[in-house]
Amino acid sequence: MLGLHLPDGPLDVLCLGAHPDDIEIGCGGTLLRLATRPGLRLTTMVLTGTSDRVAESTAALEEILPAVKTHFPGLLDGRLPDHWNAVKDALEGLARECRPGLVLAPRTDDAHQDHRLVGTLVPTVWRDALVLHYEIPKWDGDVSAPTHYVPLDDTTARAKVDLLNRSFPSQHAHDWWDDELFLGLMRVRGMECRSRYAEAYHTHKVLVDLDLTQECS
Repeated sequence: MLGLHLPDGPLDVLCLGAHPDDIEIGCGGTLLRLATRPGLRLTTMVLTGTSDRVAESTAALEEILPAVKTHFPGLLDGRLPDHWNAVKDALEGLARECRPGLVLAPRTDDAHQDHRLVGTLVPTVWRDALVLHYEIPKWDGDVSAPTHYVPLDDTTARAKVDLLNRSFPSQHAHDWWDDELFLGLMRVRGMECRSRYAEAYHTHKVLVDLDLTQECS
């Protein structure tokens, strides 16, 4: 199986979520891996969230990468489709100052309307970036077949779960919030790509650069 390798050197990464904890649940392990990369520049935007939830997400993201730039427009949770123009304006405003090479965002077919809107709008705003759409497990049962995987070792997978539990005490009362759910999905995705654990992504357009100038060794 051929792997998709990010270019060497500094990398600008943008993560987008509809709610606080979306990014950490959907791609927290990937971010923990990227955080070890020299020259990483990370920007995030979470469209909704009360002050206490915003504080939780900010702390989690800063623990992953202290120099992260965070944006919280404060739109209404559960009603983003009714505020299409505000969501589009927030994304377009961010695009004027953030031109990433890699964008991580919710799936375009996510069963939650807030996730789905953000995921659908992202490729219309950042047309020249590699956009990978992460998955969020939920009651609706919308998990589907991914196209791309990021392998995670045991230590990174466990660090992601510990970060979630430590950073989001407001979510502990939910019946779906437990280590088995987070580790279980990562274990299934790991099995699918011959790794112990993994996070999975969906994408609709990837440019394949066939550089034939390098000799095989």
